[in-house]
Amino acid sequence: MKWTLKLGTFAGIDVYLHTTFFLLIGWIGISYWLQENSVIAALAGVAFILALFASVVLHEYGHALTARKFGVKTRDITLYPIGGVASLERIPEEPKQELWVALAGPLVNVVIAAALFLGLLVTGNLAPLNTMSVTGGTFVERLMVTNLALVGFNLLPAFPMDGGRVLRSLLAMRLDYTQATQIAASVGQGMAFI
Repeated sequence: MKWTLKLGTFAGIDVYLHTTFFLLIGWIGISYWLQENSVIAALAGVAFILALFASVVLHEYGHALTARKFGVKTRDITLYPIGGVASLERIPEEPKQELWVALAGPLVNVVIAAALFLGLLVTGNLAPLNTMSVTGGTFVERLMVTNLALVGFNLLPAFPMDGGRVLRSLLAMRLDYTQATQIAASVGQGMAFI
C-alpha cells in the first residue's frame, strides 16, 4: 500500500499507518509546545493523540471482528489523521448483519468510556461530570469524553460513516438494498451540507 507503514498483524488483520498521520503528530506536538512552552506538554499532547488512536484501532477491530463472525474477512485496517478504516472484503449479506457490524465500532468506544469511568470512580478521581470536556480535565477524563464524542460523531446518519450504515441497514430491512443505499447516501449528503 502506498504511503503506509505496517504497524503489525493482530488477530490476522494487518494494521497500517498512513504516513500523513505524522503530520498530525507533529502539528499536535508543536501546538502544545507553543501553547505551554514545554516539551513535557508537547509529549503529553502527542501521548493523548496516540491513546485516542489506540481507541480508534479498537473501534475498527470491533467492526472487523464482528464482520468475521458473519463470514466477512477484513483486508486491513488503516489509520489516517482523520480516523481509521477497516477494509471489509464485502458487505454482509443480511441487513441485520450490517447493522451489527456498523454498531460494533461505536459499542467498543462505549465500553472504553465505561471502563475509564469505572477506573476514575474506583480510584476516587472522578470529577463532576459537568466539568469534563474534550479539552479540559485529566488525561483519563479527556480520553473518556473523547470516546463518547466518537460514539456520537460516528453515529451521525452520514453514509458511509457508521451511522449512515446503520440507517442503510435499517432501510434495507424494508426496502430494496439499492434504494436503501441511495436514501442513506442522500441523507449523508444532506448532513455534509449542514
